[in-house]
Amino acid sequence: MDRSRSIFNNPIPDGDYRKAVRSKAKFARRFGDDSGADYPVKLVKNPCLYEPLGVTDVRVAEGEGDAAFDLEKGLIVGNIRMGFGHYRISIAMASAAHALGYTPYWMDLNSFPETTCTKVIGAQNDLYSMGSRLSQKIPLFNKLVWEPMNYEGFRQLSYNASDQKNAELMATVFRNVPKEIPVIGTHVWPAQAAIHAGMKHVVNAIPDNWPMALHLAEGSVHTIQTHQSWMGYRILNGMRKKEVLRPMPPEALVYTSHYVDHELTANIETDCAARLERKKTGAPMRFLLTIGGAGAQRELFAAVIRHLLPAIREKRAALYVNVGDYKNVWDELTASIPGLAELSVLHFGDWADTRAFAEAALTGGVEGVHAFWHGNIFEAVYCTNLLMRSCDVLLTKPSELAFYPVPKLFLRRIGGHERWGAIHSAEMGDGTLECEDVAHTIQMTDLFLNESALLEEMCRAICANKAQGLYDGAYKAVEIAMGLKK
Repeated sequence: MDRSRSIFNNPIPDGDYRKAVRSKAKFARRFGDDSGADYPVKLVKNPCLYEPLGVTDVRVAEGEGDAAFDLEKGLIVGNIRMGFGHYRISIAMASAAHALGYTPYWMDLNSFPETTCTKVIGAQNDLYSMGSRLSQKIPLFNKLVWEPMNYEGFRQLSYNASDQKNAELMATVFRNVPKEIPVIGTHVWPAQAAIHAGMKHVVNAIPDNWPMALHLAEGSVHTIQTHQSWMGYRILNGMRKKEVLRPMPPEALVYTSHYVDHELTANIETDCAARLERKKTGAPMRFLLTIGGAGAQRELFAAVIRHLLPAIREKRAALYVNVGDYKNVWDELTASIPGLAELSVLHFGDWADTRAFAEAALTGGVEGVHAFWHGNIFEAVYCTNLLMRSCDVLLTKPSELAFYPVPKLFLRRIGGHERWGAIHSAEMGDGTLECEDVAHTIQMTDLFLNESALLEEMCRAICANKAQGLYDGAYKAVEIAMGLKK
């Protein structure tokens, strides 16, 4: 079946189809076409996530090894590293699977350097990361190129047609994976590649809150985090400008609610109570700044840190800074902010130390600045998950973290589609409006620091949201995937 010719019974115009064919041909010329390859598969315990979540990596084209999949309880979380967001959603799925008694396998299609699949994904990832950084530095580029591409360009069915063609080059990595094992794709490309490869039970876990054809993987069950997004996908709203399209079939689309780790969801009441107690007793208010995988927004980080330093010295505030795997970001921050280095405790590259700090902070006191950097990508991403439980306010752009059960101050978005994450969070009561410039970010920071009402209201909303199942989406996505076997 040629999935670029028609998408949910909506024929693709010949011009758009020819463009899709050319896109695949361009990548094949550049990186080769290994569709005839027979790559060995082996299973390796994930050094960061196996202990807490039981995660085992699926390695492709790295030599022979043990590939004894659990065919009864096994679940593949198919993902790519494109920023940190899709890894974070994958961790939520693996956490939920582990909590429900299943065996999570981690399959990153961007981690097999010998394959055409990884070369194609890597090239597109590099372009996306570069665009993200440029959008923060060049306002005209952001206005004329980046925002329109992220908001309307990725929204069109023609874009999905090209992606479907490109995904044909990615299917080979699934050749020696048992076809009956369910797959949850936390990016559309693993979901599309799994379908092309003949995997029988595929869930496509759609991120964000802005319906885009980019995220369609026909043949899979699409899970959605918000009702607004469900409606937009159901009718393929705006995906061919103003044309009314044939809708997605109802069985292809399921509202699940937010994708969140079991460890965070299970401890919501305890963590919110601790936040309110710290506010009541005047303990330093803990702010968590986390940089994404594109390494953007460092200038905004610097402005927030400069503003908070006096309150940190006065022990009215404390700060966690996770620079992910971008040590250069921390070096630039300390070089440009006088006094930051002297106030900071470094948790660099020592995963045991980071885990010990995160655990102690749940019940103990925290002062000053604590900076985190890990060269291992899993540690770089999961560090934020561990720190979220003991922080009071998370400062983040409104991407995948917009759906997490922690009070959130939203920084300026990177890409137009992200604005809808902040809108949804503000409506659910667990996050602020998007602060689109430094002045409004500082204003909101001071509201959290100097008043109680904002934190109290968000903690109440988070607990109420939990009671209504708003943070149960990862459990439901896992149950859907395993249920497809029946």
